[in-house]
Amino acid sequence: MQISTKGRYSIRMLLDLAEHKDEGFISLKEIADRQGISKKYLEQLVTLLHQSDILRTNRGYQGGYMLAKAPGQYTIGQILRITEGGLCPVACLKDDPIQCERSGHCQTLPVWKELQRITNEYLDSVTLQTILDNKKDAAGNEYSI
Repeated sequence: MQISTKGRYSIRMLLDLAEHKDEGFISLKEIADRQGISKKYLEQLVTLLHQSDILRTNRGYQGGYMLAKAPGQYTIGQILRITEGGLCPVACLKDDPIQCERSGHCQTLPVWKELQRITNEYLDSVTLQTILDNKKDAAGNEYSI
């Protein structure tokens, strides 16, 4: 499984919004400048994320975007499922129940199921707030003599 730029950039954009949540609505230009992502690309991501009720939008002079909920309520797994369309390590696990004709006697299916379970469990345990907290902890440990 490889996470596309769509998934990675969505997480970066949402982390930026989480980090600046006390500033109100944030323009895409500000996010683009801070994250080094083109505004045009962010516009595509915003459409996808807004449809999933992750973002609140405001048009006009003070317009921009903000998270609809607290950063601790968004998991990385949730975001990646929206942006990537799923987190299946192999195509045969995309359907439930499994439609693969070999599933009844596939020796490797248990491996892929367990990989999917572990991946989902981990990504669903990490929130945007978790990442922000880890960044603060790492910054707090930096000192020099």
